[in-house]
Amino acid sequence: MNTKSWSIAGMIFTLILGILLHFTYAWSEGNLLVAIFSVVNESIWEYLKLLFTPMFLFAILEFFAYGSELPNFIPVRLLSILLGMITITTIFYTYVGIMGDHVLVSDIGIFILGILAAYSFSYKMLQTGYLSSSVAVAAGLAGLLILLICFFIFTFNPPQLPLFQDPFSLSYGISLY
Repeated sequence: MNTKSWSIAGMIFTLILGILLHFTYAWSEGNLLVAIFSVVNESIWEYLKLLFTPMFLFAILEFFAYGSELPNFIPVRLLSILLGMITITTIFYTYVGIMGDHVLVSDIGIFILGILAAYSFSYKMLQTGYLSSSVAVAAGLAGLLILLICFFIFTFNPPQLPLFQDPFSLSYGISLY
């Protein structure tokens, strides 16, 4: 399979698993391990897991399938995940700021746009030699690890900022107690 086919497969995988991850925490009856990777409330931060988790898992598969042969794979994957997250956050807050509230259909569309932005960027960047240095690879690994740690920590102890607040319950994350 070429990188275009992998990108299309990644988009489909991310969309399907992302949708499922919206429900897996409830389905698991509050399992804390599942909480790390699934949406635990309706905050934008938690919704970013819907993009991050599947893309991260698919990136592991891609790395072993072909990514290890591309010196820029890891930094490009980090940047593509960040681009998807920024796309979702920016469009969401822009349209909610204009409309005053959010609409489920629009939220799903924004999620799809985030996936498209992330995988399109990744596909194009993987065709180049940009970000192939050992420093870029180390920074990419560090960035992915930091994101993973942030999703873990902020699930249970999020900052008291609007990005992390559930707009319905007005709560933040989940409590371990």
